[in-house]
Amino acid sequence: MEIEAMFSKSIVISLVILLAGCKVTQPPSYQKDRKPEDRNEYNGTEGMVQQQKDQGYLMSKDLSDKCTEAKIDLAISESNNNESKIKKQKEIISSTCI
Repeated sequence: MEIEAMFSKSIVISLVILLAGCKVTQPPSYQKDRKPEDRNEYNGTEGMVQQQKDQGYLMSKDLSDKCTEAKIDLAISESNNNESKIKKQKEIISSTCI
C-alpha cells in the first residue's frame, strides 16, 4: 500500500511539473512590440481577440486613407475642371468617408 501511495504522489508531482513546464513554453499571445500593420502571429484566446481588433483597425485605416486620397484627387479634379473625375471622386468619397 505504501508503494502505491508513493507511486500516486510521484505521478501527481510529475503531472504538475509537466503542466507548469507547458505554461512556460507557450509563445506570447501576439507581438505587442509591433504595430497592428506589422503583426503576423497570434496565439490563444487573447491573441485571437487582438487579431480581431487589429483587423478592425486596419479596415478603418484603409477606408480613412481612401477617403483622404479621394478628397485630394477631388480638389485636383476641380482645379482642372475635369467633370468625369469630379463625379468619380465624389462617389468614392460618399462610399469611404464616414
